[in-house]
Amino acid sequence: MTDIVPLSTTDPRRQGARPDVAAELEIIPPVVGFPDDFDAVLDDGTVHRSTIGCVIPAYNEEESIAQVIESLLGQTRVPDVIHVVVNNTSDATVKIASRYAGPHEVVTELGEQFTEVFVHDIGKNPDKKVGALNYGFALVEGYDYLLGVDGDTVADSRAVEYLESEAVSDTRIGGISAIYTIDDKPIKGGIARFLIAGQRSQFAAFNLQNLLRGRNMAVLGGQFSIFSTHALRDAMEQNHQSSPWVKDSEVEDSLLSLQIKSAGYLTKISPFARADVGGMTTLRALDAQQVKWTYGAIELMWPGQRGDTKGQPFHPNLRIRWFENFGMLTNLFVRVAFLTLLAGSLSIGAFVFSAWWLVPVVVAMLLNLRMALTMNTRSALDILFAVTLLPAEVYMWVRLSHFARSWTRFLSRKKVDNWAMQAKAERGSGLGHWTPLIVVVIVIIAAAIIWSMLGPVVQSSILWIGWPIVGIVTVLQTVSMLFKLIRRQHGFKV
Repeated sequence: MTDIVPLSTTDPRRQGARPDVAAELEIIPPVVGFPDDFDAVLDDGTVHRSTIGCVIPAYNEEESIAQVIESLLGQTRVPDVIHVVVNNTSDATVKIASRYAGPHEVVTELGEQFTEVFVHDIGKNPDKKVGALNYGFALVEGYDYLLGVDGDTVADSRAVEYLESEAVSDTRIGGISAIYTIDDKPIKGGIARFLIAGQRSQFAAFNLQNLLRGRNMAVLGGQFSIFSTHALRDAMEQNHQSSPWVKDSEVEDSLLSLQIKSAGYLTKISPFARADVGGMTTLRALDAQQVKWTYGAIELMWPGQRGDTKGQPFHPNLRIRWFENFGMLTNLFVRVAFLTLLAGSLSIGAFVFSAWWLVPVVVAMLLNLRMALTMNTRSALDILFAVTLLPAEVYMWVRLSHFARSWTRFLSRKKVDNWAMQAKAERGSGLGHWTPLIVVVIVIIAAAIIWSMLGPVVQSSILWIGWPIVGIVTVLQTVSMLFKLIRRQHGFKV
């Protein structure tokens, strides 16, 4: 149990939170049987104590900010200082966070530690989260590491300890991300639970993919990541920036990760540190978030110049993005083509069922089940989501709508403030998430009319050509899923 004891403003022990204090910290390595490069990461039992400045950008986080701060004060390795930077807020975030302001003495299994919590209300800030992060960076630039924590992210009690231990063990590391998931226990309502189950599966797949790529993290998510301030300064200098984060990109964390990698540092994901992030419980909010993420990733991938963000299509951190987008395009093609050919075949009585079509379905179910079993905090709902197939298939269609909307918005060159649209959606406003459904209905009606106008010979020719193409693509996709199904996972849990 961690005891938290506030210190008086005159207590000399407050000096322990200053970034220039050197102390010896006993790091207790976890007992985990990972066979690869991580067995020795925490072997060094006694290390020179580094300094960590934590920055929490907060926007309307009155429901979660208290739990976030308490989770940081309850860490076995407490940050030396915690800055809550509140921006553009219209709720009680400042009032609630201010209850924790001031110095604290924290007694953990690693000994006595001292920290101080500051709450900054920077008011209306046009740069939103980016502005809050840069404000916080200016406050902790003198520390060895910057710990970025979202205002709705609650970490496991040893998360900071694990992140710091690995960062200190290798000076090549510019940043390390925790493994993210969403706590589904407090979620109520059928739609909300379905969306959270889908997001948990999506996070698990993304985390596992990065862990199996040598733990190279493509995106050091702002939810809970630690950055070397030296690496941040090098990235700033190399890109002629006055601050680490820039507002030109829809995905400021992805862009910074690219810049850190380009500056010669490693971007990693920890197999130990874990954190629960805030999930989207409505279709409207999920659509806005996913479209913003995908749109921003496309900007980084696309060759040339979009605004002030240079496209870097061949950057190592973006290879996984290309695979993700190609996979989504393949999923979209197979599903749309199959349903179209199926409807066409049924309309002229030419459809013949083959049991071979069940093979991709079974493989997909097994792959979903294996992914669910890798979850560290899997629930019965996660297993049901995987093995019943229908929920996972419906969620895939939801993701495909986000994919289509992102590319359509990008290729149209229409200037949209996706940050503002996400904030609007989270407030319950906006109807853009229904656009894909409306488009699908219109396309179905148009396709049915055109099909009815074609002659029998043309219809038969389309089916004769279309089915083999869909079959070949489906076989290749199934082979890819089989390789994912049988590949070693090295004991990783996400």
